[in-house]
Amino acid sequence: MADTKGEVFSQAEEKMRKAVSVNLEELSTIRSGRATPQLLNKVMVDYYGTKTPLNQVANMAVPEPRVLMITPYDPNSLSDIEKAIQASDIGINPNNDGKVIRLVFPQLTEERRKELVKLAHGRAEEGRVAVRAIRRHSKQDLERMKKDGKLSEDEERGAENQLQKLTDKYTSQVDENLKRKEAELSEI
Repeated sequence: MADTKGEVFSQAEEKMRKAVSVNLEELSTIRSGRATPQLLNKVMVDYYGTKTPLNQVANMAVPEPRVLMITPYDPNSLSDIEKAIQASDIGINPNNDGKVIRLVFPQLTEERRKELVKLAHGRAEEGRVAVRAIRRHSKQDLERMKKDGKLSEDEERGAENQLQKLTDKYTSQVDENLKRKEAELSEI
């Protein structure tokens, strides 16, 4: 728990920034018909008995807009990488030529686009909920400080207004991230 009003704000802002960052990462994992290495951020490869992120065992490149090429640093791990991709939820079968793995992203149907937009809206709402939860916890800290006599009623009210402005700033960032994702989904 924070001891001063300034600490409450700095902690709230840092947590809100992290929540928006996590939300942006979540949105980037939604497949849009365009090849992007971020789609594979959550793919974990069983590399010699240890679950390792794919980006630590292979190089990923986008030679064409709808093709993602994965070149393992260790050629012996090619089949493990292929299995990890198949087990993931990206829904694309890898093409293994013995040296590299290619993921070819098909054109999205209108129906699939709509599903992905709904998914993006859901993830954005999760981000807004996270930001509002941080506001709620910070507001409780301010109320505790008022109760303990560290803040006057006017100071608390002013601090709550400041906290609301901070919340509005970060929820609008979540909304901007969502707009960019929707545009990405509709342009292809």
